Amino acid sequence: MGKMSHGPRSKTRYKMRKRLNERGPITVNRIVKTFKVGDSVAIDLEPSFHKGMPFKRFQGMTGVVEGQRGDAYVIKISDQGKPKTVVAYPIHLRRA
Repeated sequence: MGKMSHGPRSKTRYKMRKRLNERGPITVNRIVKTFKVGDSVAIDLEPSFHKGMPFKRFQGMTGVVEGQRGDAYVIKISDQGKPKTVVAYPIHLRRA
């Protein structure tokens, strides 16, 4: 057997899999979504769009938009009681 990979997408076989009805090209509306400061958002990774993707452990977490950094948004979340900041593109976010 070969050596196990320890890349950023390791152990994501089911976490980043698209369902049958989600396959196909990404719509423009998902890319150009806008959020305001104070909006509650959920982190929902889009596996086919790698740019601006948060780390895999933040999949499914909910946070609050703190600001904008270029085209991406700064999200404040609580990870097991510790406050953390995640920078993500809007395609990886949805309203909570």
